Amino acid sequence: MVTNEKLFSVAKEYMPGGVNSPVRAFKSVETAPIVVKRGFGAYIEDVEGNRYVDFLMSWGPLILGHAHPRVIEEVEKAIKNGLSFGITNPYEIEIAKEVVSALPSAEKVRFVNSGTEAVMSAIRLARGVTGRKYIVKFDGCYHGHYDSVLVSAGSGVATFAIPGTPGIPEEIANLTFVLPYNDTQALKELFEKRGEEIACVIVEPVAGNMGVVPPEGEFLKTLRELTEKYGAILIFDEVITGFRLALGGAQEYFGITADLTTLGKIIGGGMPVGAYAGKNSLMENVAPEGKVYQAGTLSGNPVAMASGLATLRVLKETNPYRELEEKTLYLTEEISKLLTAKGVTHTINRIGSMFTVFFTEGEVRNYNDAKRSDLKLFARFFKKLLKNGVLIPPSQFEAWFLSTAHDEKVLTEALERIEKGIKEL
Repeated sequence: MVTNEKLFSVAKEYMPGGVNSPVRAFKSVETAPIVVKRGFGAYIEDVEGNRYVDFLMSWGPLILGHAHPRVIEEVEKAIKNGLSFGITNPYEIEIAKEVVSALPSAEKVRFVNSGTEAVMSAIRLARGVTGRKYIVKFDGCYHGHYDSVLVSAGSGVATFAIPGTPGIPEEIANLTFVLPYNDTQALKELFEKRGEEIACVIVEPVAGNMGVVPPEGEFLKTLRELTEKYGAILIFDEVITGFRLALGGAQEYFGITADLTTLGKIIGGGMPVGAYAGKNSLMENVAPEGKVYQAGTLSGNPVAMASGLATLRVLKETNPYRELEEKTLYLTEEISKLLTAKGVTHTINRIGSMFTVFFTEGEVRNYNDAKRSDLKLFARFFKKLLKNGVLIPPSQFEAWFLSTAHDEKVLTEALERIEKGIKEL
């Protein structure tokens, strides 16, 4: 019989740690990982046949759930015409139109293959346009594994309790200023001292990789005002929030417009896709129109574009955002009641259809607050939920996601399973 343990032991023989992304090894939750065979709707199934209510949702892309019929149909249609051309195809033109029409700051978009590529390209563009070299990011915000932004990052780096990674030269790290998230005063002080040297500020408009931490008060507004005043480029990393909070992402949700936006996850509908978008005045500097170079053999891949296009069109037609937010509110309130009844100290941060359960008291408004969480308790919580058929992110510093497939029946089942897990803590 094939088991998760046996198959993962084989994986470790051929892949570092048995995975292609560190957090999948489940090391921070101190348990053996599962190996997934298939996904359907709001569920996944491992190779042993165990079924789980899925709140990981592939780390965010699957806002329509697993194997949505419209997405599968469009992908199958695309596959029959060929897997890759290396030449412009109709799907990428159509999805570009959808992105530009939805995103408040976008007049042109360039597709790449991941969020990391999108961030790397957007920062290069900002440096190329401004002629400046320094960038600003925020402590605990994760923008992919690109050297310039893997400094005081959250997510996997936080999970493994290391400040960065070997392999990044000090000279590169020194070109990045790191500030506390939600700290407008620190932001103002930096710009007063070094504003004329700053090429760009990159920020998750809702932090999702220190756990979910929404922006406070004037934080995003201050970012917009300072970057405009000093001629720096404001980059919203909407790899998570793009098409998640609203059709126009966090920029529509908060009414604050960035200069450049990086996208990923949902725009691929489960396929590997990233993008960066902005006004013509910036995007005209990208090759072949301009001198800022970026290229990719599989960028605009027709199968990935078909998957993303089908996803965006379903979202546009159904506009599920209010219903998703209401379901998320209900779920988080019920989880909080269960934890309170058990006497477990916790804080839940929620926005739209994403949330994090922090095992700490008091507000979580930045990375330092998030790091106060009881990681041992989170690991026990994760294991009890997994045992009872609920999959959540195997890291305290990640978001739970809901999809349109998480209907009332699924949520009722999930809460019954979560209640069993909490009682076993």
